[in-house]
Amino acid sequence: MTDVSGASADVLHTLFRSEQGGHEQVVLCQDRASGLKAVIALHSTALGPGLGGTRFYPYASEEEAVADALNLSRGMSYKNALAGLDHGGGKAVIIGDPEQIKTEALLLAYGRFVASLGGRYVTACDVGTYVADMDVVARECRWTTGRSPENGGAGDSSVLTAFGVFQGMRASAQHQWGDPSLRGRRIGVAGVGKVGHHLVEHLLKDGAEVVITDVRAESVTRITDRHPEVTVAADADALIRTEGLDIYAPCALGGALDDETVPALTASIVCGAANNQLAHPGVEKDLADRRILYAPDYVVNAGGVIQVTDELHGFDFERCRAKAAKIFDTTLQIFARAKSDGVPPAAAADRIAEHRMAEAHRS
Repeated sequence: MTDVSGASADVLHTLFRSEQGGHEQVVLCQDRASGLKAVIALHSTALGPGLGGTRFYPYASEEEAVADALNLSRGMSYKNALAGLDHGGGKAVIIGDPEQIKTEALLLAYGRFVASLGGRYVTACDVGTYVADMDVVARECRWTTGRSPENGGAGDSSVLTAFGVFQGMRASAQHQWGDPSLRGRRIGVAGVGKVGHHLVEHLLKDGAEVVITDVRAESVTRITDRHPEVTVAADADALIRTEGLDIYAPCALGGALDDETVPALTASIVCGAANNQLAHPGVEKDLADRRILYAPDYVVNAGGVIQVTDELHGFDFERCRAKAAKIFDTTLQIFARAKSDGVPPAAAADRIAEHRMAEAHRS
C-alpha cells in the first residue's frame, strides 16, 4: 500500500520506478501547523517490523527526498537481515534544514505519523536527528528507539556503529593482507561527524596513520585539537587521491563511489560507515575490476541498528558490543562467498540477505 495523496507527478514517478525495489508501503506526511514534510518508506516486513532511522535533511526536491527514503529503507532490509535481526527495513526522511525548522511541535507531529503505522515501522536517529530528538518523538510514539538512558533508551548509537565499521575494516585487512591489524596502514576517513570521529579513535588506538576531511571545520578541529598527528585533506576529492592510502572510509552521505571517484582511488580497500556508498549499479564491478576490495556498507555499519534493536528488549551495552564484534566474521563470510560465486562482495552480501528474507516469506 502506498499513500500518495497530493503527490506531484515527479514524486509518483519516483515511487513506482521498478528499480527502487518493490516497497510494501510509502507514506507521505504533512503537518501544516508545524511545517513537517516527511516520507516514511517500508521496504520489507518479512523478518519483522521495519526498523531504520529518521534522516532530517534539506533535500532539493520532494522527488529527491522520496528517492533517498526508498534507497535507504531498502538498504535497511538488507542490513537487518545480515545482522541477524528479526526486523525488516524502513526509513524516514524529514525535508528541511534541521538547523532552521526543527522544533518540538514538528517532532511531535512526526511521532504521530510513525505511531499511525501501528508498529510496522520502528524509528531511530540518523543524519540530522539526535537522542534528544528521539526523546521528543517518543512522547507521541512508543515505537521509537535511540532514546536517552534517562528515558529508558540506549543513548548514542554512533559508538557501536563506529565499532562495527572498525571490525569490518579489520576483516577487510585480514582478507586483503592476511593480517587484521591496521598498524602502519594509512587510512582516509571522509566525514568525521557522529560516527567518523569515533572510528578515528579506534584507528589511532590500533596504530593506523589517519587522514581526514569534513565539510564542517569544527568537526575537523575537534579531532586535530586532540590528535595533532592526524593529517587533514582539503576535501573528499583530495582525500581519495592521497598517495599511499591503504583504506578509504566514506563516513558522510551516500553516493561516494561513482564513475569519477572509483578511477581516482589510490586505496586498495573501501570500508566506511556511510549508507548507499555505491552511486549506481555497476560501481561494485568497477571496484572489483580495479582490484579494490569493497566491504558492503550495510554489513559493516550495522552496529548502530544492533544497538537500537537491543533497546527494545532492555538494553545491555556489553551484549550489543559482542553482537557488533561479529561483524568481523560476517564480513569475512561475505568475502568468501564472493570468491566462491565469482561475484563482487556487494552482490554476495545481497544474495545472503535475499535468501534470509525469502526463507522468512516461505515459513
